[in-house]
Amino acid sequence: MDAQVCSSLKIFRKMVKPKTEEEIELLRENAILVSKTLAEVGKIVAPGVTTLELNRVAETFIRDNGAIPSFLGYEGFPAALCLSVNDVVVHGFPSDYVLKEGDIVSVDCGTLYKGYNGDSAYTFPVGEVDAKTRRLLDVTKESLYRGIGAAVAGNRTGDIGYAVQSYVESFGFSVVRELEGHGLGREMHEQPGVPNYGRPGRGTHLVDGMVICIEPMINAGGRGVYLDRNGWAVHTSDRSKSAHYELTVVVRRGKAEQLSTYDFIEKDPKINF
Repeated sequence: MDAQVCSSLKIFRKMVKPKTEEEIELLRENAILVSKTLAEVGKIVAPGVTTLELNRVAETFIRDNGAIPSFLGYEGFPAALCLSVNDVVVHGFPSDYVLKEGDIVSVDCGTLYKGYNGDSAYTFPVGEVDAKTRRLLDVTKESLYRGIGAAVAGNRTGDIGYAVQSYVESFGFSVVRELEGHGLGREMHEQPGVPNYGRPGRGTHLVDGMVICIEPMINAGGRGVYLDRNGWAVHTSDRSKSAHYELTVVVRRGKAEQLSTYDFIEKDPKINF
């Protein structure tokens, strides 16, 4: 789940503290559970399935594994998952909406286990999607990996943002600027904020042991967004589709360490991705 920029401005003022190796192992346990939960949801993403059913599967799996769905009740959020279909960028509510061929659905999942949080997201195609939508998914996911490539000690958050933004915009897609990634630990949203745009050498210094969530939110059309009347769901202003991918990583010297993974999704032949 992304952090709102306005909240992150307050976070930036606080000193960023790296995690201990013991804390990182607890965060890793959460990250693996979130990764497995996303795969469980992915198994049933198909035309004819409601987003409420996706939420039910996730909440059951999380609780069966001894954890708590951390999104449920977070600042009043009503569900275990953020489920955002087509033009909804993030924070969509599960509902009786029936997924249709050609839709895309962003599944954003969080856990609370042993006092620490997990948080990752994946955008699934529903059946077959058109060529532009397929490109949006592929470019957004690749931009995430490019951001992770910049998440090394000695860089700054602007280096991550630049890696994401420069790649995405080279394909004619747009970066949502009102929402961003964040640090992760005992709290779901910790310092630093991690924008998906920026300039190299700007922003918060990245320190070895810092745990962050990098999460590009990329629109097929313009970058404008608006907030739904429910106070949560964020839509693209031009109703274009939007994709969202998120992984949790540890900033390290030389190369970031991924805590969450898409392997459980992308190595399962039953899942359409």
